[in-house]
Amino acid sequence: MKGFLLSLRSEFYKSRKTLGFWSAILLPLILITLISLGFYTHSSKLAHLPGLMLWMQFAGAVLNIMGALLLPMFVIFIGYSVNAIEHKADTWKTLFSLPIAKWSVYSAKFAYALLLVFISLLLFALFTIGFGNLLGLLKPELKFAGTHMELTLFQIYFKLFLSALGILSIQFLLSLLWSDFLKPMGIGFVCFIIGVISVGVNWEYAYLIPYAHPMLALKSMIPHTKGFDPNKMAIDIFTQDVFVSLAVFAVVFVAGFFIVQRKSVK
Repeated sequence: MKGFLLSLRSEFYKSRKTLGFWSAILLPLILITLISLGFYTHSSKLAHLPGLMLWMQFAGAVLNIMGALLLPMFVIFIGYSVNAIEHKADTWKTLFSLPIAKWSVYSAKFAYALLLVFISLLLFALFTIGFGNLLGLLKPELKFAGTHMELTLFQIYFKLFLSALGILSIQFLLSLLWSDFLKPMGIGFVCFIIGVISVGVNWEYAYLIPYAHPMLALKSMIPHTKGFDPNKMAIDIFTQDVFVSLAVFAVVFVAGFFIVQRKSVK
């Protein structure tokens, strides 16, 4: 356990000035700031909406961009960026020759990638709540105050986090096997396009494609049907796509250790 914590702390010190680290913080801040500016400048057109519908439009604007498009690409980039430091410095053999269990080194790197994705999604939830309440103060005609959907937002982003685990595990392994940028990112992008198409055509087996899981999760949580009552919205976190994501995560994580151990410690 001590070796794991030392390795995890080392990952933070090595990456704290990299784009991968700062993207986890700046992505939610920039996106929600821009959407908040849009709501602020068009407040007169939104003043007629009741509180819950206003919150759903605000949160939905973030989720439609982030969950359907940015999350898979962000996870693909994080999977690459965590290991890119070792590839650029050619320090894999040095890293695995340290008096720390190889399992601790490998799991700490993966845990750090996991932590960056978790922090980013947590910030998306917190910034959505914070900026929504700020808009209610700056523009009282926007009925953000008095309506609460904090629990719902945390459930939504937690499900998105679980749905992204399969993508992260695959991309993490690809970035360990290949040192260049194009192979893991290229494969990830192609798989993402396949996932988008499979969801777009409502393929019944789309849940078997890890890169489709965030879109499926979002689609299952926020139905786009006429007559949908937001007061009756219930978040079912553990759906079929989430279970597949967790299974892929577990299998690839364990398999990755044995593959990397043979490849890197020679």
